[in-house]
Parts: sequence; C-alpha cells; structure tokens
Amino acid sequence: MYEFILEQMKLAGMKAAIVNTGGFEAQAPVRSTYEKVGLSGPVSSVEYHVKL
Repeated sequence: MYEFILEQMKLAGMKAAIVNTGGFEAQAPVRSTYEKVGLSGPVSSVEYHVKL
C-alpha cells in the first residue's frame, strides 16, 4: 500500500513525502514499516501546544 501511494505521489510530480509519528514504543511497528518502504529518519522536531 505505501509503495503504491509513494509511486502515485512521484508520478504527480511531488519531490518529497513527510510522515509524522510518535516516538513512543507503541508506534515502533509503524516506524519500522515506514523504514521498510524507504522513508528515512527520525528527524528531531519540537511541537509546542497551548490549551485554549
């Protein structure tokens, strides 16, 4: 499935794809799947939130 979507994005002229997921152990299986289809990472980032 991921390979198909990435190929469709490439055919549409997109140059990059970005996928975000959590760093918790519960997300480890999906991170592994992303790496198997060629996505690289992780890239450190910081998000800030405020309750309104």
